[in-house]
Amino acid sequence: MSEFTEKRGAGESPAAPDLIIGRNAVSEALRAGRAIDRIQIAKGQRTGSILPLIAKARDRGIPVKESDVRKLDALAGPHHQGIVAFAACREYASLDDLFAEADRRGEPPFFVVCDEIEDPHNLGAIIRTAECAGAHGVIVPKRRNAGLSLTVEKASAGAVEHLPIARVTNITETLRELKKRNVWVFGLDMNGSSWEQTDLSGAVALVVGSEGRGLSRLVREECDGIVSLPMYGQIQSLNASVACGILLYEVARRRHREQNGNGEGCE
Repeated sequence: MSEFTEKRGAGESPAAPDLIIGRNAVSEALRAGRAIDRIQIAKGQRTGSILPLIAKARDRGIPVKESDVRKLDALAGPHHQGIVAFAACREYASLDDLFAEADRRGEPPFFVVCDEIEDPHNLGAIIRTAECAGAHGVIVPKRRNAGLSLTVEKASAGAVEHLPIARVTNITETLRELKKRNVWVFGLDMNGSSWEQTDLSGAVALVVGSEGRGLSRLVREECDGIVSLPMYGQIQSLNASVACGILLYEVARRRHREQNGNGEGCE
């Protein structure tokens, strides 16, 4: 339970350990600079002492979402006072931080961009594999994407402590920025070019779409190319984190082959 979480009545279901519950607790967390992933308020509660909390959250770039009061009751019990914050397991990085990590290692940038990955277990698995494959960071949107919750931290097996995660307002604008900085952007989706025929060398960002819809139209249009994996069985799709992991290691294999000259340790 968070040190900022207000006490709950006897017999109530315990809240998730990353919840900060109630107006005073959320206010103190914001004042202390606590890493917060998002805030949920009950519908119709944009009044009174909640208003300055919303303003503080927005000043820090923390998303604020309205929810039915019954959803907050289920999350935090009846004494949430109309507001619940989800603590982040660590602070988000900036896009410049990701480029700085690549510079520090003397390597061409290698990023993963998540386009509405809503399952925290999938996001954690992507972060874990990205770190293992030598990527320099992961980029996630503020809206409609899992954040750095404790569930994500656990699913990443601690990789969030070693890999910078940037959270951006608009994915399509971020992809344009990456391309301006000479990063090739490849979306992972069906009906694309074969991964074997795609040049994944140099500075690369892999974009993985949501679990159900895949890449959004605007994101797909912003990619330099679309890469597909071959499907030899009856099922014609892979879990988002699995598909991303395969491509991450293909990029890693090619990078190490170029560095070693003969592909030692990667074939």
